[in-house]
Amino acid sequence: MKIVPTAEKIAAATRHLLATEGPEAVSMRRVANAVGITPMAIYRHYPNRQALLDAVADNGFEELTAVLKRRRFSGDLATRFVKMADVYLDYALENPRLFELMFLAKRERARRFPQDFKAGHSPTASLMAALVKEGMESGHFRHDDPWEIVFEAGALLQGLIMLYLGGRIDMTPAGFRALYRRSTRRYFHGLRS
Repeated sequence: MKIVPTAEKIAAATRHLLATEGPEAVSMRRVANAVGITPMAIYRHYPNRQALLDAVADNGFEELTAVLKRRRFSGDLATRFVKMADVYLDYALENPRLFELMFLAKRERARRFPQDFKAGHSPTASLMAALVKEGMESGHFRHDDPWEIVFEAGALLQGLIMLYLGGRIDMTPAGFRALYRRSTRRYFHGLRS
């Protein structure tokens, strides 16, 4: 039987509370009760609530990066771009509150554009940037700042996801997925006729 370290138990309980009740439900007392420890014991592993939420968000980015790296994206540049974007959508729909914490919530340790991205500190954006750079090198895209393009594409895709998760888009999941893919392709190809 594998012994799970207390820090992992604390993070798992936090993630469960986040997923089932939202970030406002995450308190040191509630997490401690879920793990079966005292609230003060959490402070041995995480200095405060924000550090705990940051750790959960960081773990989410690690998971998303692992999924992206495991996938073998084949096809032309546009197809691979859409397939990569689909991974973000799938992750968001499976983990809506975690996705919101990762990409929307104000966090002290969140990566900042442009410095953290251009320095390669965003593993998820770095994978998309490699695809954009490939498109520039092949002549498919005009030469531009690949990091700005990735950030803009991320803003579009994450914005659509957040609007959907927030109930602002009145569509079935299949209908939203179709809109999301059309939007991704429109961004990729531009609006030219």
